[in-house]
Amino acid sequence: MSIELRKATAIRLRSLGLNERWLQDRIEEDPSLLGLGDLNIVRREKSQPTGGRIDFLMYDPDRELRYEVEIMLGSLDESHIIRTIEYWDIERQRYPAYDHRAVIVAEEITSRFFNIIRLLNRAVPLVALQLNAFSIDNSVVLHFTKVLDVFTETEDVEEASGEQVDRRYWERRAGATSLSVLDAVVAMVEQEIGPTRVTYNKNHVSLGTVGYNFCWFHPRKSTPHCHMRLRTGEDKREEIVLLLEDSGVSATPFQAELITIKLSQKHLEDSRDALLSALRYCEQRSRSSQEG
Repeated sequence: MSIELRKATAIRLRSLGLNERWLQDRIEEDPSLLGLGDLNIVRREKSQPTGGRIDFLMYDPDRELRYEVEIMLGSLDESHIIRTIEYWDIERQRYPAYDHRAVIVAEEITSRFFNIIRLLNRAVPLVALQLNAFSIDNSVVLHFTKVLDVFTETEDVEEASGEQVDRRYWERRAGATSLSVLDAVVAMVEQEIGPTRVTYNKNHVSLGTVGYNFCWFHPRKSTPHCHMRLRTGEDKREEIVLLLEDSGVSATPFQAELITIKLSQKHLEDSRDALLSALRYCEQRSRSSQEG
């Protein structure tokens, strides 16, 4: 099969008579264009109490993240940065139950403003996307490049645990289905690997054996699954993610050494071997890390 080479010309959308509303229409039709995942649009041009409107308020239900998205054609400027951060701050204060991300989209992000937003990124979870548009015959191709992502430091999960609580605290806070998934994982480790140590904290439930904790649960109130994190380390993380994915369990890298899993009872039945293999490796690593 021969591959045809076609020449694409980089352009600015305004040169074609296209404006920000046209771009917003395209993003509303397909939010995945931004490259931020399969997001839902909560509201377009949402009014703010201080004046102005957020171009898009988007939501990732799997990670319980909200994105405050501001779009501009041309070069990024000071007012655009300030407006984006202001809208992000308003929304996170009004809806503290969600994690929030500020998203800036522009056709050009100069080195000067990139340095500014990179510095701000330490305090504000800020994502910067540069839009590149190309003209091919009578068509326009839009490509969004993530030039700045949310700054993350490797968090010590133990330090972020909050004060210890009892089982009843989580029975009031989480749903029975989500807790049953947690209990099934603990039982699997107890039966197949060794005696378990379960610690109930305000922010999560941790699981270990004789070494460091290697598994953390975030049970949900009204979902048929339980969010779970495993410390795999960097060396085997990709291999374990592929193992779980091949067995039907969605796994995502998180921070430097963790993966996140949205685990259901069906996964426990259909993907038990893969899950047990991942747990066994993480538990063994937690003991060797302690010995080292």
